[in-house]
Amino acid sequence: MARIDHLHIAFASTLLTFACGDSGDDQGDTGTGNNTSSSDGADDINPTLDDGGTLGTSSGSADTVPGDSSSGGGDSSDGGSASSGDGSSTGPVVCEGMSFFATSSGSGRLGANFGGLAGADATCQAHAEAVGQGACTWHAYLSTAAENARDRIGPGPWFNAMGDMIAADVDALHADGVSNGDPQHVFDENGVEVPNNEHDILTGSQEDGTVLDGFTCEDWTSDSDADTAQVGHSDIPNNPQSSRSWNSAHETRGCNQDELQTTGGSGRIYCFAI
Repeated sequence: MARIDHLHIAFASTLLTFACGDSGDDQGDTGTGNNTSSSDGADDINPTLDDGGTLGTSSGSADTVPGDSSSGGGDSSDGGSASSGDGSSTGPVVCEGMSFFATSSGSGRLGANFGGLAGADATCQAHAEAVGQGACTWHAYLSTAAENARDRIGPGPWFNAMGDMIAADVDALHADGVSNGDPQHVFDENGVEVPNNEHDILTGSQEDGTVLDGFTCEDWTSDSDADTAQVGHSDIPNNPQSSRSWNSAHETRGCNQDELQTTGGSGRIYCFAI
């Protein structure tokens, strides 16, 4: 009789083991490390218990995909600002590095005819892209009857290719110019000084950055020798006697390339990242 009772106890213990399972193996199933979440944050394949003891999904279900606009992450599509992971705007993209230069080449046979301000801006953009600064938006420092150069170059500050700050803001630029020491601060996009025999830089402006009426080569659409433009000098302070102003030194003899060259220029322009 005692032998039968012993068998009953052993058999009951075996049944209890199968019913409850091994506690060590179960730990792996309920731990958060072994749960697999779907990519869109849907229910997990292996549900877990949350802290409150109710059935829920793993803590990874709230993750979002970087760059997914539906989740608030990644860059926005407005071209000028980025968004943080919580969907809030982080403001406009800041142009780092060089933000001012004189073009390294003139306009060639077109003289001062850039096709208006849009064509001049495109010239600045192309020169900037050639040295890896095309992510910034560039404008030519040129005045027309409808727009002053000072109003189209952004608020500053601006830095040349050598890392020198050429002006802190628009007012400082027109009060002190772009050269506040030695050596000169006017370089092209490659960090090369503009040669003295091409120091005439087209602006069509007065020293305060406003238009000088009648001296814009028909708002930068003419290459006629019957028209003229106002130019500044890029070689201040290296040539102080002839360089009276960086943006308004004298007028040209005409708007074609030959006439620009006879007065010491080649159709170069100043470019600012706005």
